[in-house]
Amino acid sequence: MKLLVVLSCLLVVLSNGVSASSDVAAFMKHLEVIPDVIDEGPKDFLTVTYDKIFKADKGVELSPTQVKNQPVVEWEEADPSEYYTLLMTDPDAPSRAEPKFREWHHWLVGNIPGNNVSKGDVLSAYVGAGPPKGTGLHRYVLLVFRQSKKLDFDEPRLTNTSGEGREKFNTRKFIEKYGLGAPIAGNFFQAQYDDYVPTLYKQLSGK
Repeated sequence: MKLLVVLSCLLVVLSNGVSASSDVAAFMKHLEVIPDVIDEGPKDFLTVTYDKIFKADKGVELSPTQVKNQPVVEWEEADPSEYYTLLMTDPDAPSRAEPKFREWHHWLVGNIPGNNVSKGDVLSAYVGAGPPKGTGLHRYVLLVFRQSKKLDFDEPRLTNTSGEGREKFNTRKFIEKYGLGAPIAGNFFQAQYDDYVPTLYKQLSGK
């Protein structure tokens, strides 16, 4: 399944004659991240690595167990003198067929100096994938935006022990609110229910 997804996307890229610099947008269009989340894709891939092993790349399928811990995220054009915003969001809540809670955002960090995510302002703490049972594959989209300056975010600060305040997030409105423009880098993976999900739900219930 994982290999088929990647090969399918590669065939689309090759058949369209897409250049290497825009491959990420081609993958996002193929699995409809464009237009479900954003209108314009980034030109560079994010490197997203879980536990030094698992790569969240080009729509590959990973399990909730594999992505339960916060990943290491890096991007090439990271200038240490500039600030960036990192977002991870799921447009398929509670399912891709019926996304009535679109989007459910999993991670939001602003004012990141360069690509030092640990030094940024955590607006929403990281929460891994938790697709409800029987809802099929969800897309988990990670995007980075270059800020024009250090920003005063008025978003509520969300912990990883509650799911409140994460549903019906709108990436387009967030971009417009803070004048972020098109993302400079991005990537995404897919996941469906596994036996770790009930543990995550318990965490989000505060118990």
